[in-house]
Amino acid sequence: MDEKGIQRINELAHKAKAEGLTAAEKAEQKKLRMKFLADIRANVRSQLNNISVIEKDGSITDLGETIGKKKPIRMEDAE
Repeated sequence: MDEKGIQRINELAHKAKAEGLTAAEKAEQKKLRMKFLADIRANVRSQLNNISVIEKDGSITDLGETIGKKKPIRMEDAE
């Protein structure tokens, strides 16, 4: 997400505290937050794909493969 998107998230958060949001603004806020979280998850997954752990027995575990086998958390499940 670019800097404009993050600024807009912050603007909407401040407005929500100060005076409240319209239905359209709430929908925009939710959409922006979902995009932000998706970008963070993609970034973390990319980093994990490049990390390997050497176990005590000498075997090498690729974190990207290990973590990738788990079911991803979706925002719909968290709400």
